[in-house]
Amino acid sequence: MRALLIANAVEADGGFVAERFRRRGFSFTECLRESLGDWPDLAGHQLVLTLGSEWSVYWPHVAESVAAEADLIRDAQAAAVPVFGICYGNQIMAHALGGTVERARQPEIGWHQVVSDVPEVIVEGPWMQWHYDVVTVPANATELARSAIGPQAWRMGHSFCTQFHPEATETMIRRWANSDGGTAELLKYGMKPDQLIDESRRNVADSQPAAEHLVDWFLDHVVGVDPYSSSSSRS
Repeated sequence: MRALLIANAVEADGGFVAERFRRRGFSFTECLRESLGDWPDLAGHQLVLTLGSEWSVYWPHVAESVAAEADLIRDAQAAAVPVFGICYGNQIMAHALGGTVERARQPEIGWHQVVSDVPEVIVEGPWMQWHYDVVTVPANATELARSAIGPQAWRMGHSFCTQFHPEATETMIRRWANSDGGTAELLKYGMKPDQLIDESRRNVADSQPAAEHLVDWFLDHVVGVDPYSSSSSRS
């Protein structure tokens, strides 16, 4: 089964989430936000995975990419093609489907507590965060988890998204923390890269199986798809 993976050129690693989708029978067609002209048609794809970004949906200089991705999300929603969004993917889904996105009163960077209405699905406890924006969920959506800052997960039809980063591996977090911009951000908010990496090394032992469980729930109960059969059903 084919899935579209939407990402920025330097952030196209879907980590634990993409790997679980692959193990469940999906392969990905990469859609880079900086290369809109190269995007394939939604037709022929059974799922969309939209990843995080350093961007904000309200930045004027990325408006063309935001509009194109929002159109694709609305097209997917209308065609009952499931969408799984992460961080910026969550924000652009909210933007596309009738919610709002604005600057948060404070950023969430590092491992932060998430409170879940469905702890059997979204495990409560620390999840990796790295964002400056907050959403209000669309009117027809169901909020499933939150933090002190705002919504952390919600579902709408066959689509689902998280503000936190279930996909984040230790390697990814190390890359974020050791980049010039990432190191500066951490130091600005009183954290050291090595501190975050050490904390991540401990936490991914729990977040990896929690992320895999989240993908399984999404496929089995939100999408209702069996990639190993000749046909799929959605409920």
